[in-house]
Amino acid sequence: MILNKVKFTNPNKEAFYKELRKRVNAYFKENEISRYANVNMVLKSIFMISLYLVPFILILTVLESSWLIVLMWALMGFGMSGIGLSIMHDANHSAYSKNKYVNKIMGKMIWLVGGSDVNWRIQHNVLHHTFTNVDEMDEDIDTGVLMRFSPNQALKKGHKFQHVYAWFLYGMMTIMWATSKDYVQFLRYKKKDLLKTQGITGAQFLTTLLITKTMYLGFTLVLPLIIGAMPWWGTVLCFLMMHFIAGLTLAGIFQPAHVTPNSTFEAANSNGEIELDWAANQLMNTANFAPKARLFSWYVGGLNYQIEHHLFPNICHVHYRKISNIVRNTAFEYDLPYYSYKTFYDALSGHAKMLRKLGTEVDAPAIH
Repeated sequence: MILNKVKFTNPNKEAFYKELRKRVNAYFKENEISRYANVNMVLKSIFMISLYLVPFILILTVLESSWLIVLMWALMGFGMSGIGLSIMHDANHSAYSKNKYVNKIMGKMIWLVGGSDVNWRIQHNVLHHTFTNVDEMDEDIDTGVLMRFSPNQALKKGHKFQHVYAWFLYGMMTIMWATSKDYVQFLRYKKKDLLKTQGITGAQFLTTLLITKTMYLGFTLVLPLIIGAMPWWGTVLCFLMMHFIAGLTLAGIFQPAHVTPNSTFEAANSNGEIELDWAANQLMNTANFAPKARLFSWYVGGLNYQIEHHLFPNICHVHYRKISNIVRNTAFEYDLPYYSYKTFYDALSGHAKMLRKLGTEVDAPAIH
C-alpha cells in the first residue's frame, strides 16, 4: 500500500507530542468538558445548514426577482463552505461526536455540496494529515502540472504566473468535486489499494458515487432549471457562482496554512524515510492565522488554528482557541516552531508570495 512508501524515523522529538497530549488531556479533565461538540457547535450546525438550504427553498418557491435569486445563490455558496468547514470536516475526523453514527451522518453532509466523504477521508485524513507537505504523498499539494506547491516538484514555464491564476483554480475546486474529481480519485485510490482504509469495496464506492452525484446535480441544478424563475443560462451561471464562492473560500482557508514561506516541505530519502517525527513535521509545515478574529474563526470552523487541528484532529474545533496556548508554550519548550500570522490578510499575502517564489525559482527555499 502507498502508506508504506514513506515513514517518519527520527524519535528525538517524540517526547514533545507525548507531553503535549498529556497536557491537553489534563485540560479537558480538569475543566470537566468533552472534547466533542458543545451546544454552540450544534447551533452553528443548524445555522450553516440553514444558510445553504433556506435560500435554495426560496429560489424554488417564492422568489421571482433575478437579483434576489442571485443573492440567494451567493448565500448558498457561503453555506456550502460553512458546512464543509464547520460540520462535515469535524465529523469526518470523528471529532463532532463520541457517537460514531452521529459522525457518520454529519460527515455525509458533504453529499449535500457535491462531494464524497470517502474520498475526503482518504485525501484529507489519511494522506494530508499523515504526510503534510510531503511531495507524492500529500495530494493537497499535488495538482499535476497546473500548480507548483513544493520546491520538490518540477518547475514549468507557466508556473511563473501561478500567483495570478491560482485564485481562479481555487474557485473551481468544488465544481470539480461535483463533476469529475471524485471519479478520478476513485480510480486512483482503488489502484493504490487505499479504499480498504475506509472499509469499502470498489463496487460499493462506485455505486455510492453514481447515486449521490446524480441526486446532487438533479436537485441542485436540474430542479432549479425546471421550476426556478431564472432563465436556464442564469441558473447555470448562478450554480457556477455558488461553487466558485465555496471553492475560493475553502481553498483560501486551507492553502495559506501549509503553502507558506516558513514551510520546510520535507522530502523522503532513497529509503523512503523522513528524518523527523510526525508531530515535528506538522509544526514545520503548518501555520495559524488571525487568532484574535473570533467571528472569522467561528465561520471557518476554527481552522485558523490549523496547528491545533493537525496535532489534534479528533478534537472538535470549538476547543482549538482554548488549547492553543498549551500547544504554543509546549512547542517553545521543546525548541519547535509555532508559526502564526496576525491576520488572515497576512496569511494570504504570505501564501501569494510563496506561490510566486515557487513559480520562478527551482529550489525556492523558504522565505524567513
